[in-house]
Amino acid sequence: MARFEKYNIFWQVLLWWGGWVFINLALNDFENFVPRRLYFSIWNLFGVIIIVFVNIRFLLPKLYFQKKHLQYVLASLVLIGLTLLVLYHDIFPWSDWFTSQSGRGVRTGRPTRWIPRLVPLIIAYLGTTLVEITRYANRKEKEAIRLDKEKLETELKFLKSQVNPHFLFNALNNIYSLSVTQAPQTPETVMQLSEILRYMVYDSNEPKVPLEKEIKYIQNFIDLKLLKDSRGMDVELDIPSAAPNLMIPPLLFIPFVENAFKHSRIEDLKEGFVKIKLSTVGNHIIFNVLNSIPAQKFTKDKQGGVGLDNIKKRLQLLYPADHFELDIKQNENQYESTLKLVVT
Repeated sequence: MARFEKYNIFWQVLLWWGGWVFINLALNDFENFVPRRLYFSIWNLFGVIIIVFVNIRFLLPKLYFQKKHLQYVLASLVLIGLTLLVLYHDIFPWSDWFTSQSGRGVRTGRPTRWIPRLVPLIIAYLGTTLVEITRYANRKEKEAIRLDKEKLETELKFLKSQVNPHFLFNALNNIYSLSVTQAPQTPETVMQLSEILRYMVYDSNEPKVPLEKEIKYIQNFIDLKLLKDSRGMDVELDIPSAAPNLMIPPLLFIPFVENAFKHSRIEDLKEGFVKIKLSTVGNHIIFNVLNSIPAQKFTKDKQGGVGLDNIKKRLQLLYPADHFELDIKQNENQYESTLKLVVT
């Protein structure tokens, strides 16, 4: 048990038992309180300790906070009833001691005799429940605020990283070269760059976008990459032309594509390759990227791109654990990443 929780139980015992003693003092003059009710109040302290400890340590965390409300109510009634019986029932030997010290006859058959004994236990139970539920709600609220802030910061860093200056400058230089030579594909290339910028600047602000927009972004990205070498790089793109009506977070798949181009040394026309495949079955999406690994390490631009850790973190923020699976495989020659999603 953590030190804070020990102190929490200790102070709550004092609070609720002290509150009951104060009520007795307020309702009775001091002479009547001592000693006739003094032993009664001290004896109640043991019951308050049992109620506070069991409620805080077991009932609330194991039942109430686990959404088992009916079981919690039933267990609470059992706890209060057993505590009352253990303290005051005639079958226990200490009941004789309590009778002699308090001056109260416990063997009377009057049902009302249980009411003053029950009240401090009820106060302790309701008090601890209210305090712990309030603490739990505050803790959850702070946690939600922290997660939202962390999500916003992660999303912001992620979106900023997508605006890769090196990629944009290369695309503009290639478009300029096309325009100088008056190549017929120049207008289409300008439109592709415009669509990429529109997607990054505007569509990326939406929580979710149609899958077809993400596919279009990937296609435009690859087309602009291929402008870099007219000899033809080894890039295979297996993506359905007609995407189903599925909604996904924007810029979800492009980090895998960027990393594949970044680390494959695709300019090596003999050994370099990138293979991208996307398939859907119902509301399940499978996105696979396979790229070559050069035999010798090389230095690539450090601007842009998103690391695997950031990708995993973003997935954890966006989806429950059972709604995504990220599988990474690597050997000496190739690197493969497969993302499986369940879209809701």
